[in-house]
Amino acid sequence: MNKTQEKLEEETKKWLQKLEDRIENRDSRVEQMENVEAYRSDTYHFLKEEDYIRAWESVIYAWGILETLERLGKFEEKD
Repeated sequence: MNKTQEKLEEETKKWLQKLEDRIENRDSRVEQMENVEAYRSDTYHFLKEEDYIRAWESVIYAWGILETLERLGKFEEKD
């Protein structure tokens, strides 16, 4: 593995953990959350396959959708 791949793997895992933490208290029934969850799942798949570019893309797409939903006020905090 070269330095670029190592950095991509490291950054992907960092943002994946942030994503996991952020969606922990989110209602999965919110419209478009299935896309966040699908991209999250894709991230794990691509990491397993050592396809770090696609893993990075997937986690960033998931993060972008989640942030958009948050900014639109689509979530209420779970008790």
